[in-house]
Amino acid sequence: MNLLLLNHYAGGPAFGMEYRPYYLAREWVRAGHRVQIVAGSYSHVRARQPEVTGRVRDETIDGIAYRWLATPAYSGNGAARARNIASFLGRLWAQAGALARDFAPDAVIASSTYPMDIWPARRIARLCAPRRAKLVYEIHDLWPLSPIELAGMSPTHPFARVCQRAENDAYRHADVVVSMLPKVHEHVAAHGLDLQRLAIVPNGIDPDEWQRAAEPLRDDVRAALDAARSGARLVVGYAGSMGLPNALDTLLDAARLLADEPFAFVLVGDGHERARLAQRVRQETIANVTLLPPIPKAQVPSFLSRLDVAAIGWQRVPIYRFGIAPNKLMDYMMAGCAVLHAVEAGNDPVADAGCGITVAPESAPVMADGLRRLATAGPEARRAMGERGRAHVLAHHSYPVLARRFVEALQR
Repeated sequence: MNLLLLNHYAGGPAFGMEYRPYYLAREWVRAGHRVQIVAGSYSHVRARQPEVTGRVRDETIDGIAYRWLATPAYSGNGAARARNIASFLGRLWAQAGALARDFAPDAVIASSTYPMDIWPARRIARLCAPRRAKLVYEIHDLWPLSPIELAGMSPTHPFARVCQRAENDAYRHADVVVSMLPKVHEHVAAHGLDLQRLAIVPNGIDPDEWQRAAEPLRDDVRAALDAARSGARLVVGYAGSMGLPNALDTLLDAARLLADEPFAFVLVGDGHERARLAQRVRQETIANVTLLPPIPKAQVPSFLSRLDVAAIGWQRVPIYRFGIAPNKLMDYMMAGCAVLHAVEAGNDPVADAGCGITVAPESAPVMADGLRRLATAGPEARRAMGERGRAHVLAHHSYPVLARRFVEALQR
């Protein structure tokens, strides 16, 4: 098939997140499909932006055709980001005829986190001749519900109203809806989707990356892990974004409660909260915590291999009733880590795999007690947990498996 994937934030190995479009597309190309990704030239989640001097730039990456549409830079979630979104949608609308004619897609996949790309996707699908292409909508997060429940946006805010109109249109007009979140059935049905058109395809990992020799750790990270290991301490690690949804204040509070016990914490990553968290560590003299800048993705396996426990926490917010699909948790499990998971959600991959302990979120005493239980379990029990997690990911969350499930959903 010819698969046209529209994702404003699509990235790749040279650019950083979002990785999912690249990994799915690469597997589709390997299976014999043609894939065209259309993305914006600027995204806040990428480590590096593509160079686009005019309005459009085409390039091929690992057999995948990428088309970058020029969009303005921005920071934060204010008016500048809204202009960036509007710019991408406008340029994509203008490209509709050329994409329908030149690429002749069999399926058009709207996958930009926000739902408004369903409108240019539907236009492209309808312009395809001699028959209309299949229209697909992919759910990353539920918008506008996510900004409403996570960021406090009013449901009557103009942006929320636009998102709601687009989400409703997506469920009415898409031939297939693919959700990364596993428990969305009641929500999407309430907004007009026939559940026979729904398929669940979660997040995953690229097994190829884990078969290559791991890249050596940066000197400061290696030294921090060596120091953490001294004194027979249990090394607890975190690798990923440092934002409010990651509830890292709770992890720091748990570390303070364990200050007189044999635990050491090493956190690597970046994000809006990183500077404030680092200031907390300094001002409160949380001596058993080391907080370091992010490491390249290729070094993540080396980092995780040095841990006794990998920790991940969430805020207690209602929207997680629809499920969670965290990339970092897939990495933790693939690395064979025993996991401490602080969450209250519609699904729990850690419990499903039996690869760690799940505790209530946003409670430092409960998190500290979970870490004590993992320490008491001993290294053999933690190793067995890690092996179960790795087996679970390979069976259910590897991109070769997920890409096949995605195509099967299109062909139903």
